[in-house]
Amino acid sequence: MDIPLWAVIAQTLVIATPLVWAGLGAVVGERAGVLNLGIEGTMYAGAFTGFLVAALTGNLWLAVLAVVIVGALSGALMAFLSVTLGVNQHVAGIGITLLLIAASEFTNRLLFGGANQVTTARFERLFPGAGVFSQYGMTYVAFLVLAPLLWWMLRHTGLGLRITAVGEQPEAADVAGLPVAGTRYVALIAGGVLMALGGAFLTLSVLGRFTLDVIAGRGWICIALVIFGRWSVWPVVAGALLFGLADALQLQLAITPAFGWLPNELLIAFPYLIVVAALAIRGRGVRYPGAYLTPYRRA
Repeated sequence: MDIPLWAVIAQTLVIATPLVWAGLGAVVGERAGVLNLGIEGTMYAGAFTGFLVAALTGNLWLAVLAVVIVGALSGALMAFLSVTLGVNQHVAGIGITLLLIAASEFTNRLLFGGANQVTTARFERLFPGAGVFSQYGMTYVAFLVLAPLLWWMLRHTGLGLRITAVGEQPEAADVAGLPVAGTRYVALIAGGVLMALGGAFLTLSVLGRFTLDVIAGRGWICIALVIFGRWSVWPVVAGALLFGLADALQLQLAITPAFGWLPNELLIAFPYLIVVAALAIRGRGVRYPGAYLTPYRRA
């Protein structure tokens, strides 16, 4: 039986959407020299916050606003720990991930008993039908607005150049009068907003409900995608599409009788194996931002 090509392409775009949002959020922060391992937790908090506010108010746009606030707070917390206090960035990021996942799951159990049956309104696809152009609004925004805008901002605006400068040579940027700490705060807060929106896409558009482990490691995948893309916008988008294609293929193979002999465990692992292989190829000899993982203290 033939695998429906257009169905695979359409599903690829859906799967890649949260990775594009969160991956580009990670690019912004890491271009400023800060590794944010809180991406998994921020996506998780964004997914839960969007679901929570939509369930309590029935207003999807109010839910989006709440997600933006939670993402900004997560980014600000990461900035406070890593920029102001100079805490080890690995420890700070993992701590934020554990904190936000635990807080989300605790609140979910407190308010909803941990049940997955609660559903909310959700954003519908912009165009009805099952064609490749029948996508959610956030998918169109991710590929047609967010990625081009962020690429232009990082390369052709003063803010983008400042982010790159403080990520490469914070001492030189400081001597030139650039606010190193302030720029990193802006980058991490903006990145946190994008990460949270990537998580909220799953609950406010795709599912209409919240489930435990809804992010399912997508945050860690985004960290790999940033390295794969070498901190550049379009290669990160390409990496997200590659993962989305691999995941969409395994979903189609799982329901195609002709491929029923393939072990289910192998199909589930397939997209992650593709990411590992791509990272092994692209990750060799990669050049990290000059001040990557290094707190800056004015002498």
